[in-house]
Parts: sequence; C-alpha cells; structure tokens
Amino acid sequence: MSLEIKRDDTPGRRLRLGMVGGGPGGFIGAVHRIAARLDDRFELVAAALSSDPARSRAAALDLHIVPERAYGSFAEMASAEAARKDRIDAVAIVTPNHLHYAPAKAFLEAGIHVICDKPLTTTLEDAQDLARTVRRTGLLFAVTHNYTGYPLVRQARQMVSEGELGAIRVVQVEYAQDWLATPLEQTGQKQAAWRTDPAQSGPAGSLGDIGTHAYNLACFVTGLNCRELAAELSTFVPGRRLDDHVQIMLRFAGGARGMLWASQVATGNQNNLRLRIFGEKGGMEWRQEDPNCLWFAPLGKTPTLIYRAGPGATPAAAHASRVPAGHPEGYLEGFAQLYTDIAEQISARLEKRLAAASSLLVPTVEDGVAGMQFISAVLASSGRNSAWTAVSSGS
Repeated sequence: MSLEIKRDDTPGRRLRLGMVGGGPGGFIGAVHRIAARLDDRFELVAAALSSDPARSRAAALDLHIVPERAYGSFAEMASAEAARKDRIDAVAIVTPNHLHYAPAKAFLEAGIHVICDKPLTTTLEDAQDLARTVRRTGLLFAVTHNYTGYPLVRQARQMVSEGELGAIRVVQVEYAQDWLATPLEQTGQKQAAWRTDPAQSGPAGSLGDIGTHAYNLACFVTGLNCRELAAELSTFVPGRRLDDHVQIMLRFAGGARGMLWASQVATGNQNNLRLRIFGEKGGMEWRQEDPNCLWFAPLGKTPTLIYRAGPGATPAAAHASRVPAGHPEGYLEGFAQLYTDIAEQISARLEKRLAAASSLLVPTVEDGVAGMQFISAVLASSGRNSAWTAVSSGS
C-alpha cells in the first residue's frame, strides 16, 4: 500500500528537501543539513548520500529518512521523486566537484529546484549547459557561496550600492588557510584527498576551493565585473597535483583595480577571508574570522566600527540577523540565510506571489558560471606566464 500523500502546497509549510552526497566522512553535508533546519523552513525527507548504494541507504536511514526515500543513487532518486505526489521541492548537491553537474542536470530535468555547492562544475562547458537548462526549465538554482549570507557582507553591499564609498578604486580580497601546508592527502584524510585530486576537484585546487569564494565575495559586495586578470598558480607541497597557492591582479569594468590572494599553505591562518574596498569617498574592511564587525572609514573622518544589529546597521543586515547585538552570528547562520532566502523564493512560487525582495540576493547559476569563467581565465593566464587574460562573459 502506498504511503504517498497529496501534494501539499499549504502556505507556510516546511519545504521538502532532498540531498545528494554528504554521507559518512563528509563535512559540508552536515553543514547544509544544519543550515536548512536552522530557520525551520526545510525538512530533509529523501537522500542519496554515497556513491555506494548500500552505504547510501544506510546513511539515509541514520538520518531518520523513511526506507522508500533512502536511495542508492542520485539517478534513482531523481526518477522516483519526480513521480511522487509529495516529491521534494528542492535538492541540495553536496558532493565533490566532479559530481555536481550530472545530479544537477538530472534534478532540473525532473522539475526540481537545485541548491548546489561551489564551484558549480569542473568545466565551463558544463556550467554553461546548466545555465541553459535553468533558463529552459524556469527552475530556481542556488549556489551556496555562503559568505554572501553574512549580515555585514550584505550591509557592505548596500553601502557600496548607495554610494557611501563613492566610485570604487581598489578591491583587495584574500583567503588564507594553512590546513594543506603538509601533504595531508597522503594520510588518507578524506577532505584533503578529494580536494587535491584533479579527477574529483577539477583542474583547480585552492583556486576552486577558496579562490572562488574570495572572487565571488569581491564581486557580490562591489557589484563590479572583472574584465581581465593576470594570475600565477603555485604548488608548494612536493607531489601535490593541484595548486595550493594563487596570486591574481584584477582589472574591473569601470576602471577599478584589484588583487586576490588565496592560499592553503599560509602558515598560521585557519579561515582568514578578508575583503577591503577603497573608493573616492571612503573605505571599508570585513573579516570572516570577526564577522560581526565592519570597519567604515569616510575620507577625512574617524573610522567607524559598525556592529551587526547595532547602531548603523542597515535593513540588509537586519534581514540576515537572528539574535541581538553582542550575540555572535557566523558560518552556520550565513549558510542558513541562503537556505531561508531560497525557501522564500520557492514558497512564493508555490503560493503564486512575488518573493520578498530581501530574499533575492542568493547566488544563482549565473554566479556559478561566473566562477567557472574566473577559474578558466586564471588557468589560462597562469599557463601563459601570468599574461593578462580576458574573463569571458555570457553563458
């Protein structure tokens, strides 16, 4: 006897979420599950958590998913969920990079919205194909550049867009870690192993893992597009097959100049993402390791420290805040903000209304394509002795 129920589009209901990847030994899958539940907008009801069918089903059962929705593969899951009256509203894809494209394509073709970890794919061609599929199907596609969900990142974006810095002149962004300063991948550590394997990570190492985050953050806050770049990729750890350090000069449309540094061999750094922006009228600085503070320095005036939810906070910051000033918010809440905003967009479609404007800052498939265009340009530039290389546009 079937346990299926009628499709429930009741306003305000929890959305049904599926997950591909994120099984035993994974890190980011658990982060996505926490983020999806934090604001109580999603319920995880279906999953294909491993490439091994038996492990996939067992892991899903451990997460209290009913047996008939504990799938052995993403293909089985996409097909079965598409046929259900209570099918999932969205799927989160949290696999290694090489397994983003096929599941994303399958669920889009099944009529299901997609939430995908970054980078979007391992090739620009696959990313562009996903963008075309999104446009053809009209479905929602979110890329979890989670730092865009931080309250003061959104405040910084609003301040730049409202002209508080004036015309932007200089953009400096860096993402420094040291967890790959030794050949950790040779010890069997799962996260290091796949991130340094070209077959799973794609052609970019630290560039794809954290460089894309830095690039996305710079573009998100400033609203600028990079026209061309000059890059140097380096691999410092002997025997490593992908880059673990990257330095890039950036030329933005409109004349602004920038520099991006991303390294996973920067001794003494844990997760040091830092953005500095300088304009004609002022400058600002934000650090991920101190995310509840934003420095703003108007030209000729005393610099101001703006606190999340404190005096000077904008509506954009307030929308992404959950607790009063003095109670820190950070990594998990930033992820959760993306899930909450995409939930609002999905619910609006189910309820045949416009989504709240505050929910529309979630990175899209087009942002994912931009990330792959950035990777392609960096690889090309570094391969030509750091020659200036155009960053392609369009998908």
